[in-house]
Amino acid sequence: MMPRRVAITGLGMVSPFGGSTQDFFQRMLAGESAVTHYETDDKPHGLSLPAVRCTQFEPTDRIPRPVLGTMDRFAQLGMVAALEAWDHAGLARSADNPAAGVAWGTALGGTLVFEKSYRDLWLNGQERLPPTAVIKGMNNAASAHIGIALGLGNSCLTYTVACASAAVAIGEAFHRIRHGDADIMLAGGSDAPLAYGVVRAWEAMRVLAPGDVETAYRACRPFHAERRGLVLAEGAAALVLEDWDHAMARGAAILAEMVGYGASCDHTHLVRPEEHGQVRALRQALDQAGFAPEAIGYVNAHGTATREGDPTEIRALKTVFGAQAEHLAVSATKSMHGHAMGATGAIEALITVLALQQDAIPPTAHLGIIDPLCAGVRHITHAQRGTGLSAALCSAFAFGGSNAVLAFKAFNPV
Repeated sequence: MMPRRVAITGLGMVSPFGGSTQDFFQRMLAGESAVTHYETDDKPHGLSLPAVRCTQFEPTDRIPRPVLGTMDRFAQLGMVAALEAWDHAGLARSADNPAAGVAWGTALGGTLVFEKSYRDLWLNGQERLPPTAVIKGMNNAASAHIGIALGLGNSCLTYTVACASAAVAIGEAFHRIRHGDADIMLAGGSDAPLAYGVVRAWEAMRVLAPGDVETAYRACRPFHAERRGLVLAEGAAALVLEDWDHAMARGAAILAEMVGYGASCDHTHLVRPEEHGQVRALRQALDQAGFAPEAIGYVNAHGTATREGDPTEIRALKTVFGAQAEHLAVSATKSMHGHAMGATGAIEALITVLALQQDAIPPTAHLGIIDPLCAGVRHITHAQRGTGLSAALCSAFAFGGSNAVLAFKAFNPV
């Protein structure tokens, strides 16, 4: 059986700006930051840091209250993004659709419900927890709720691969359609990492960017010579992947085509990224897509603004693209939407698809002085429009050494 073509027919997300997916992308093109200063009154030590929060998120608009009561915030975010993508694809809801499935990514799952449980037991003197605590906290809660809501009878998969979770979910969903195991896959990711204990754990690693009320918006500065670290974000995004012939037969609007997926493991260190693993994932994605390096017009980089991560990623790109690297458009949109952990690969895949559809490349915001160790590619510091963009990559590189690269190309109706 010949590999099947895979169309992207729907997109959905929970935007930190509170608007639509299209509004979010236009703000990315404008270089607008969603990072604000986040402060809590926890005793004895409150949180005070730059972060990205979906403060206007109102799940009751899309999720019935009885169902809402069985969901942690990460699952609520995921459900709303998934429903939006499904509706955007023009797909009907069904009680049983055995040809459609879900593949979801989350790094942390229901961390918030577990943290609340600890507080209730140890601080508030409760002797028991509600029976919903288990189903709220399980990592596959988002995918399960999505499958139930939409009657998805094919696979119901959850991937927890740290910051590569959503990218891996999308890549594995792509393979299921490509190899004939499903006609439609709803793929994406969601995370809500601003739990007190999670933030304190990241602070202990000394990789969070500092900032106050006035400077928080520019706290995340990938590839900058004076970058100070990453910015935690909550969020969710989803893509509908569909067998090409199935999409064409129902007259679906095709946004882009997914053509490749590369996955690798550094297998050397839990937290230190390695160039060789990233190179393998990049080359796998290119080979599966049938692309020569010079065909790629844009890379949405993982770019977390950490001291070690950014130069390693640039070295990997230079190894793969060789002499073409200096012409390769690269941007790290985490400078604006932050690092949503297991959801970030889906958010950045959505941005990459829209970049191809609209022939518009978003910038790395706040990139004034490029670190010499990050030089050698064409860093995009202001939106580029009308460049004839036809093929792009989206990279996600995670703790544990897991690497995932997604390859897309623009839809040409001719």
